[in-house]
Amino acid sequence: MNSPVRKKDKEILPALVGISKKAGKAIMDFGLIDDGDKVIVAVSGGKDSLSLLHVLRDRQRMSPIHFDVLAVHIDFGFPDFDPAQLFEYFKKHEFDYIVEKVDALKGESYDDIDCFRWSKHRRKALFQVADREGCSKIAFGHHLDDIAETIILNQFYKGEISAMKPKQELFGGKITIIRPLTYVREDSMVNLAKELGIASMGQSKCANDDTSHRMKIKKMLREIQAVNPSVVKNIFKSLQNIKPEYLIEKPISYARR
Repeated sequence: MNSPVRKKDKEILPALVGISKKAGKAIMDFGLIDDGDKVIVAVSGGKDSLSLLHVLRDRQRMSPIHFDVLAVHIDFGFPDFDPAQLFEYFKKHEFDYIVEKVDALKGESYDDIDCFRWSKHRRKALFQVADREGCSKIAFGHHLDDIAETIILNQFYKGEISAMKPKQELFGGKITIIRPLTYVREDSMVNLAKELGIASMGQSKCANDDTSHRMKIKKMLREIQAVNPSVVKNIFKSLQNIKPEYLIEKPISYARR
C-alpha cells in the first residue's frame, strides 16, 4: 500500500502548496500522523476528501517520516452517486483504493434516510475496513468551516459545547480519526478542487444534506462573515480559550439527581 510520491504535483498545482503547509502545521500541532502509520482517507467523492488525497501525497513528499495512504469509498448503492468515476480518478492519479459495498441501508428509500443514520453506517464500515487493512488512522476532509459549523450546531441543537477534534482516539486508541485540514478555510479547498478538476464530480451524501441544520448554520456564518471576516476562526479559537470562571455551573438540584 505505497502510493507513489509524485514531485510534479507541486509544479502542476500551485494551490496545493499553501494548503499542504497548513496541513503540515496541523499534523505537527496535534500529532496527527506518526512514522509507519497506514492512513485511510474517507472519500465521499466530494472536493474536500478527494483534494485531501493530493494534500497527503504532498506531505509524504515533504515529511521526514514515512506513512501510507489508502483511499476508501463506502458504496451504499444509492442513485445519488456513481462510484465508477471514482475508480477512474484513483487509477488516473495512481492512488491505492478500496470501494466497499455496504448493504446496511439496502431496501430503504434514499430520500427517507437522515444524515445521522447515513453517517453512522458509513463510519461503522470505515472502522471495519481499517481493522481489516491494518490501518491505524482514518482521515476525514473536514476543514475549518466544518469545525466551526459543528461547534455552533452542537450549541444550538444539542445544548452542549463540543466540536470535531483534529485528533480523536477511539476504541482505546486502536483507531484514530484525524482531520489534517483543520486550519484550512473552505474557499481555499474550492480553489484547489478547481485546479484538480474535481469541483463538479459530486459526492455520495445523505439525501437531506442540503436542507439540514448544518446548511442553515453555514448560511448564517456566511452572512456574519460579511461584516466580521474573523468569525469562523474565532469560533474555532474559542474552544482553545476557555475561561472556567465565566462558565455557568449546573444547578445544585440537578447535580443531586
